[in-house]
Amino acid sequence: MNSAAWHTRIHCGQEVGAGFLVTPRRVLTCAHVVRWSDQDPVTVVFPHARELGELSASVVAHGGWAGGPTDPGDLAVLELEREVPLAPARFAPPERAYTEPYPKLVAYGFPAGYDEGTLAEYRAVSGQLIAGEWLELVSWQGHGQPIEAGFSGAAATLPDGRVVGMITAASDAPNVLKGRMLPLDVLARYWPELGSLVPTPGHDTDVLRELYALLRRAAGAGRECDPNRMYVDAVGAFGPPLPEGGFPTLGAAAAYVQWEVPDPAAVDRFAGRLRELVDPGPPAPRAAPRATAAATAWAPVVVEIDHSGAGPDQVTVEVSAYRDGQRRPVGTRRLPRTGVRAYVQRRIDEAVAHLDPDAEELVTFVLPREWLNEAVAHWECGADDSTPLGCAYPLVVTDRARHRSGRLRRRLHKKWQQLDAGLPVEVHRVECGSQERPPSLRKRLWDGDAGLAGFAVPPAAAREHFEVGLNVPVPVLVWSRTGCPAAVHGEQPGAGCGHADPRLALSEHGQRRAEAGRPHTTVLAEAPSPCPGTVFLDQLTAAVAGVPPAELPRHILSLRMTADAADEPDRHWARDLQLLWDDPRCFPEPAASLHSPVD
Repeated sequence: MNSAAWHTRIHCGQEVGAGFLVTPRRVLTCAHVVRWSDQDPVTVVFPHARELGELSASVVAHGGWAGGPTDPGDLAVLELEREVPLAPARFAPPERAYTEPYPKLVAYGFPAGYDEGTLAEYRAVSGQLIAGEWLELVSWQGHGQPIEAGFSGAAATLPDGRVVGMITAASDAPNVLKGRMLPLDVLARYWPELGSLVPTPGHDTDVLRELYALLRRAAGAGRECDPNRMYVDAVGAFGPPLPEGGFPTLGAAAAYVQWEVPDPAAVDRFAGRLRELVDPGPPAPRAAPRATAAATAWAPVVVEIDHSGAGPDQVTVEVSAYRDGQRRPVGTRRLPRTGVRAYVQRRIDEAVAHLDPDAEELVTFVLPREWLNEAVAHWECGADDSTPLGCAYPLVVTDRARHRSGRLRRRLHKKWQQLDAGLPVEVHRVECGSQERPPSLRKRLWDGDAGLAGFAVPPAAAREHFEVGLNVPVPVLVWSRTGCPAAVHGEQPGAGCGHADPRLALSEHGQRRAEAGRPHTTVLAEAPSPCPGTVFLDQLTAAVAGVPPAELPRHILSLRMTADAADEPDRHWARDLQLLWDDPRCFPEPAASLHSPVD
């Protein structure tokens, strides 16, 4: 029959198997049939078109089969030496293979003694996949030709000749007429191009063809598209979550949207987004900034840490992503403090995939007050990436109590409405060893309508002053994590700076000699080293001059990268800069309490 001319016999080394033509030059078969293709030639014969002769072929795609009988991905795509003038196989919707009453499935194979081929009749046992991969088959009549060596790679066809899968294996048990096949949707998982050829209920054929044409163009143009973000963008806020481990390629993400996502519009959205990336139009004129532009520009990934109540060393960590004003939990775990960093490193990558592809990430650590000085910006991105998180993303911290206070969130919201004018703000300095009383600082920050307070020392060294900044509240607090060592001022450890008037240059010994009426010679003390806290505030004031508060996370990222790239990074003033940046409009839905983690 001319309609069956697309069946093929494939030979490679000691292996003989079957295959089927899917385009004028491409043939599908099992990876194990061509396992020796790196050392033996692959030849293809069309039994119903012998005039074409024996054609050479090469493996151009592989499902990742690792070599074992139960390893997944037993698929290979062959490219013939030339196109053939034959009609390729036609496909049925995948579910037709197991729609009751289960239809007869016919396979055309080449077991020993049948170089011309022979037929085997089987049916699916159920629509249940074995290990998420195979459909199990049993003999149609309980006798007849078994599936055996030579049938691997054969198309499983309906009585009307349409293909619903590919035969991959037979039972090793004697006198047991069973086998397995990969259904079309699983085949498309490993070779996404197949998705454009297989009819999918609910999906427009023209949209599918365009989608796969766009995928080919994106690959050919070298377009870099994050498949995980593309998937999340397509399925929307209430679609299926990103599968564990994400997608290795854009094609894999597209196939999953086509086969696994029930909403047909998701394919349209995926294709539309890909079209924008492949065929970008002229840039749209820039709109005037809106009143809330500062708040909506960021897409937060939130790492929230709290005491678990299970012991002094146990904390609960929750990682979430915010998209379209909705919080998407990524993972929650109760951990010892020593395990937090590794867990966060793994989960941040996963959380970023949930963000809108056009959004700019903002990694936000919501921390207990005693953790606010933690060097989270220095944590590495992962085991295989030593880039500091603070040099990979705009990264900020915020105080957990403040983050959850309705009163302070309301005040901060009003303060940011004032700051949205985009004007730079003054740095309200809290100097090293400040003798200013906390009530006086509170009035100064309040009267000055402070948007940014800079501290010369970390929170533990100026606890009362720092709490004033948190509770006024000031939207942005910046400090040096290392602060000002007491030794710089010749003081006892723990004394802080507390230095007196720096204009006094006489040593105590020289002063006593003068007072004793001895010859009037003064012993000048060595010029004091500049206070690191004062230097920090001076540099900070200069660095943020003219920068709107909404842009500070991005600006601080640049400063951190500059410090990290310096010849002596540890001596750069911004090396240990910590940024507490708190705009409640970025977090419209605070998470519930973290007292019931998923372990």
